[in-house]
Formats: sequence, C-alpha cells, structure tokens
Amino acid sequence: MNVNIGIADIINVSFNLLTYIVGVIGMWNIFLKFGSKGYYALIPIANIYRISEYAGREKDGRFLMLFDFSVKIVSIVFAVIDENSTEYNILVMLLILLTICDLLYSVRVYIGICKAFEKSKLWIILWLTADWICFFIFGVFKSFRPSEEYRDVLKKAEAAELSGIVVPGGDSRLSVNLRQRSVRSFFRKFTLLRDVHLSIPTGHMVLLLGGSGAGKTTFLNAVTGYEKADADISLGSLDIYKDYKRMKYDIGFVPQQDLMRDHDTVYRTIADAASLRLPISISGRERTERIKAILDEFGLYPLKDSLVSKLSGGQRKRLSIAMEYISYPTLFILDEPDSGLDGVVARGLFEKLRSIADTNKIVMVITHTPDRVIDLFDDVIVLAKDAERTGRLAYYGPAAEAASFFGKNSMEEILLSINQVDEGGEGRADEFVRKYTNLVKTAGGEA
Repeated sequence: MNVNIGIADIINVSFNLLTYIVGVIGMWNIFLKFGSKGYYALIPIANIYRISEYAGREKDGRFLMLFDFSVKIVSIVFAVIDENSTEYNILVMLLILLTICDLLYSVRVYIGICKAFEKSKLWIILWLTADWICFFIFGVFKSFRPSEEYRDVLKKAEAAELSGIVVPGGDSRLSVNLRQRSVRSFFRKFTLLRDVHLSIPTGHMVLLLGGSGAGKTTFLNAVTGYEKADADISLGSLDIYKDYKRMKYDIGFVPQQDLMRDHDTVYRTIADAASLRLPISISGRERTERIKAILDEFGLYPLKDSLVSKLSGGQRKRLSIAMEYISYPTLFILDEPDSGLDGVVARGLFEKLRSIADTNKIVMVITHTPDRVIDLFDDVIVLAKDAERTGRLAYYGPAAEAASFFGKNSMEEILLSINQVDEGGEGRADEFVRKYTNLVKTAGGEA
C-alpha cells in the first residue's frame, strides 16, 4: 500500500501542531495568572469553559462549549457522508448554523477576556483570526495581567472555619453529623452544605430558618435520606441511610404542594395513603381503625365523603398532613404548611403540629412567616450562606434565645442579618457561624 504524503501535508500538520502547542502554552499561563491550575489548558473544550468563567462570561462559555463540541461532531460526520445524499445537504446547513453560533459566542467570550485584561476590544480581530497567538500573548507576556476585579472573583473569601464537632447518637433523638453535601456541574464542584452537627430530642418542634440558597431543602433531603450526603444521620439507634427500609415508615415529609387528586373523596385519599405508608404487616382491621383515627384527629371525619376539590385551603392542608401522619412517624417534616393560609387558620394548623410534637415526636417545619407562631417552637435551626456561598449552621438552640444570640427582635430580622449584602441583607453569616461554633466548643461540643 503506497501512501503519498506531500510537502504541503507535512507543513499543514506541522503548523496545526505548532498552533496547538503555542495556544496551550498561552492558555496554561492565563490560568496561572488567574490563580488557577494550568493543566486545565490540556482538557479540550472544557478549557474554553474555564477561560469563559474567568473572563466573567460563564453562561456564554456553556453555550460556546456546546457549539464547539457540536461543530466538531458534525464535521466528523460531514467528512465521511456521501456528497450526493440528502443528509449531506442537511449537514451543510447544520454546520453553517452551528459555526455561526460558535462564532457569536466566541466573540462574547473573547471580548470578556479583553475586558478582564483591560485591553481594547480591537483585539477581537486577532482573536477571531488567530486565537492561538492571542492566548500566547495574553498568557506569556508579563505586561498582560487580569485586573484585580477579575482575579478577586477566583479568590476564596475567608469563610468561617469548620467546627470539628461530632454529636453522639442514641436514645430516641435525631442526630445529624453532616460533613458536606456537594454536586458537580460543568467541571466544577459545588458544596451546597457543610459542617452541620446537631441533635434534636423527641417532643421538640423545630423551626428551620434560612434565606434562599442557604441549604434548607438540601438539609431536609439529606436528613430524610432522599438525597444522601457525606453524613452520619441516625434516629434513635437506627442509621437513616443504612437502615432506610426500616426507617421509611418512621419519617414523614409533607411538601409545600399537595399531591392529592381532586376527584377523590377525603376517605379514599387517606385510604390510599394508608396503603402506601403503613407496613404490609398491619391487618385490614387495624388499617381501617387507623384511617378513622386519623380522620378524627384532624377534624376530617365529617368530611370523609366530600371531594378533595370541594375542601377549603385549611382543610386541604390538614388532609395533606394527615396523609403523611397516617404512619405516626417519629420524625415529621413539613415544608411551608401554612402557605396560602390566613393568620387564624395558620395558627390553628401550627397548634395542631405542636400537639403532635407533644406526643413524643420530632416536628421540623419551614415557614416564611415564623414570627406569628414562634412561641409554639422549642428550637430554631438557622442555616446561612458563608463567604464561599455554602450553607452553614449559624445557630441551633432554643427559640427563646435566638433573638438574643443574633441581637435582633424577630426571626425576620435574623434572616436579614445573615443574608448576603447583594440580597438586601447585612452579610453577617460568617460572623454568626463563628460565634455559634465557639459557643458550642465552649459548651463541650454539645449541639
């Protein structure tokens, strides 16, 4: 087999190799200038996303990465398909469209790089014609440095140190030792929640307080075992993760939006919940007695033949709660059970939850209007975003002492104090995370 390789081919391959090496060297040094790892330059496509992120164009980088990858894939298919086929013409149009999109987002990202390095937008001409030269110049030349504003984006602010606390399990209490809960997205690791250690005894009604993004839902999902975290979580002597099949009947969760069918009756709704929530070992007679007892307990028995669609807002909420409480769970969690209810009806609902907690249960509640019912709670868990935008434990303790700890008069004022400045808050989250950590360490690690 004869292979004819001309001088032009050798020159072309050599030039492509040269541009790649020069571009990688430049990109490597750009990463170093931003205080990041240089080896990201060696990862195809992902390196473009990183550059975009550092240039303050992270969203544009996502699209650029997508279009860049799509152009490469379509180009490969385009090279092997028959020129006379219908698919060939379609691929031509698709390739043109993808190339235009790739070009547009390249312009946005390259302008972002020029802005980060405080250089004229006229550089965009060279970026679009020979970006490997620009990568080399911006990366290797010492006179090209990103502004402090852009370098500071990558610097981690001084978040509160980790507590090192571990709370013991045992008894009948809920013990949570959550080291961290992280996710990965677009080549980055995001820590949603970390260093949350607390122990809640039965018979307590607990308020879960925190601003948007502070990790409330992440915390509840971790505690219930819905989304496992790097954590040790136990209810009594049982590990919620390891013994989940045994624990699932002892944990109840009421979401903000109910999952009821409007055309079912109240009785059928509870009966269906019983078939799902109660162990199969319970006899039919016991099941029927449990259904009647739950309907009585929540004042729904007179409405047992009514359609769900005919219930008032307060009645629907009680039915939604009754569905999960049918198994008499030891840990009962509710996400905004008072949503859409007026003050009087909401108060009555929380008084019912208080009575449930008094039967040696743990009731944990998220509500956006805590001040009108705060007197019914035993404890408050306050989650806040630290300087790294990670959910942290800023306080856990008696509700009556929370205002004093934060130096505020209400739960709403506490929220304002821990929210970030760009969210309209005071940005004091790390201050209170440190204060709480020191308080617990002084008390001997009891959370």
